[in-house]
Parts: sequence; C-alpha cells; structure tokens
Amino acid sequence: MTDWAARVLDEVDAAADVTEARLAALVAVPSISGTDPEHEIQALLAADLAAAGLETDHWRLPLDELLAAPDFPGVEVHRDEAWGLVGRLPGTGDGATLMLNGHIDVVPVGDPAAWTTPDPFSGRVVDGELHGRGSCDMKAGVVAALAAVSALRRAGVPLRGDVLLACVPGEEDGGLGTYATLRRGWTADACVVPEPTSLDLVTANAGALTFRLTVPGRATHASRRSDGVSAIEKLVPVLAALGRLESDRNRDVDALMARWTLAYPLSIGKVQAGDWASSVPDLLIAEGRLGVALDEPVEDARAALDHAVAEVSAEDPWLRDHPVTVQWWGGQFASGRLPADSDLADRMSAAHTAVATGTPSRWGAPYGSDLRLLVGAGIPTLHYGPGDAVLAHAPDERVPLTEVHTAARALALLALDVCGTA
Repeated sequence: MTDWAARVLDEVDAAADVTEARLAALVAVPSISGTDPEHEIQALLAADLAAAGLETDHWRLPLDELLAAPDFPGVEVHRDEAWGLVGRLPGTGDGATLMLNGHIDVVPVGDPAAWTTPDPFSGRVVDGELHGRGSCDMKAGVVAALAAVSALRRAGVPLRGDVLLACVPGEEDGGLGTYATLRRGWTADACVVPEPTSLDLVTANAGALTFRLTVPGRATHASRRSDGVSAIEKLVPVLAALGRLESDRNRDVDALMARWTLAYPLSIGKVQAGDWASSVPDLLIAEGRLGVALDEPVEDARAALDHAVAEVSAEDPWLRDHPVTVQWWGGQFASGRLPADSDLADRMSAAHTAVATGTPSRWGAPYGSDLRLLVGAGIPTLHYGPGDAVLAHAPDERVPLTEVHTAARALALLALDVCGTA
C-alpha cells in the first residue's frame, strides 16, 4: 500500500464517528421526493461540502427548461423548486476525473404501523445498524462518498485529476438531478453511484417504465349490475394478459440478470375505481411499472405492452368497442450497462479487496437508476455501495455501519487509482 493510501485510510478511520453522526443527521431530514426537505437537505450538504474544503456548486434547477427538454427522463411528483449540488476536489488538471453520484431524495414511509419504531426517520443505531427511511437508499452511500472525498482533502493528497461529489434530487421519480447536473456541464471519465449493493459491483441496470391504464365501464345502480359493465371486472383479463407478457419477457435473460427470479418485473402498483359503493364503476385507472431488458430499446418495451393491451381489448366484446388505453408517463428509466471495454469494475474490485475480505460479485440490478443517464452521457458507471437493496423502500429500512465505513475506504482508494497522484 502506498504512503498516500495509508494516510487517506487513516483519515477515513479517524472520522468514523463524524461519518456516523452525519448519516444520522441526514436520515432525520425527511427528504421525500417533491417535498421541501428535498432541497433543504441540499443546503445542509452544501454546507458540509464547503466545510470539507471542496469547491461547491449549489444552484437552483431551471425546472421549466428541464421539463420541456425532448430527452427529459420524466418525473412523477410536482416540484416548485429543486436544487443541484456538486462538490469538487480539484487536481492538477492532468489526470482523469472521478465522479461519485448519489441521490438525496427518498420514498414515503408507507404504513407507519409496519415500522417497529415510532419515528421512521429516527437515525437510531441498533446492533451496529442505522435505521430510518433513506438510510440504505441511499444516504449511506452519499455519506460514504463524502467521507472518502473529505479524507482525500484532509490528507493533502496531490491528485492529478478531479474528484466530484454530485448530490442529486429526483432520482426516485425519474432522474431529474443527474439529468440537470449533466446539462450544467459536469462530467467525468468514470463514475460510481454508491447505491446499496451489499458492497458488490452492479455493472448494469434493467430499465423501468411507468405506465397508466384507463379501463372504461358503464355505470348503473348496483341492484341492476347486469345492465352495467364493471370497469373493475374488465381489469381482470388485462391482468392475465400482463402476466403472460411478463412470463414471455423473462424467458431468456442476460447472464448478468440470471440471479433474479424475475429480472424484468411487470407490476401494477396503484388502482383507482368507482365513486359509490352502490354503483357499478364506469372507470378504472391503474398505474404500474414495466421492466426493460438490458440493451432493449425503450420503444420496443413500450410496444410490447401496448400490443398486449390492444390484443386483450380486441378479444373482449365490451373492450373491443371501448378499448383500454395506455399512457406512458412519469419516470422512464432506460436500461444501461458499463461499457465492455471499461476497466472501472476491475479498479473498484481491487479497491474493495484492499480494505475488505473477499472479492465482490458482479451482477445486474432489476431496477432503474441514474446509471443509464451517466452511461448515456459517455461516462463509464457502476454501482457499489453499502446496504442491501431488499431493505430499500421497505419498513425498518437500515444499513450496517461497517459497510458504510468499508465503502468510504474503498471509494477513497478508487479515487487515488483513477485520478492518480502527482
């Protein structure tokens, strides 16, 4: 291990208590997508980046301009304002630039009764795990990245290339923050997104497309049910068709996705129908998510679902004249993968094995992420971060603190490797 590596790791370890306290403080901020705390936490992090000695770009996003862009990736919640944030640890200018990119928005807590704590944003530590919504997905990754960059700064490493820490809003509902960061001109030669991977390497992501189905019926009094057409009942054959489509789309998957029972899930997550218990419902709205296969064009994935819905409508006497319609809205996550000629995975693996036991596995994730935007901008990108993704979006979300510290140490070594030292 080089002298600089040893010094940086000593700095990471010396600040372990600070890292844990910062994570607890950030989890305590309920930065649910589209709420005021989403940009309040950016202000807190901007102060942290400046205090760490980083050059800081903290700007208000031009939402009207971004949302009107032809290639905008979509949103699912309304925002009156949103803020971008990038911290830069400058190098001498003759080395490669590494970006660490982490989102600060979180999903809602769901049913509070499903949590074992009265406060889902507690940030409390139990048996070495820090609990709270956003702890795993992905404030732990953001904090690990900040710990790594701060250690490089305190150690006084003469980096040749820049290290960037991008803290982005709006990842959970489409990718607003990373999209805006790229449009502002921030770029890099390599990027790690410290999403929860249990410290494995995720080198590819499936996509995820949000859709809305409108199922028509015909209202009448419930006592004359047979004279009406229930929109709820007409959803049943549609669900069966979508189930068959899901099976077809998962029959032959990429080797990176072989670990998953369903590599490309198709699910309905929200259903609304009816306005009176004694009326036959004349309208049903169902919203769901379609998994996109690795390397599959988004247009092809949409066409497959459109065709399945049109086919089932044509087979039903009522739906033949009153077809189910499909609307593509909200987050539109294409798939993405680390380019085959990139050595970033090997470098990240070497950095991990230098600070931990064992070699990390490599696999593809069945969910969408900002990876596809970064790869699409020509930046080789992978996921590596603390926490198990099965706990993301779940009750009692939590993250092992040992993984947070290991990730910080590995990311610091990766920066030394990618950026180089003078």
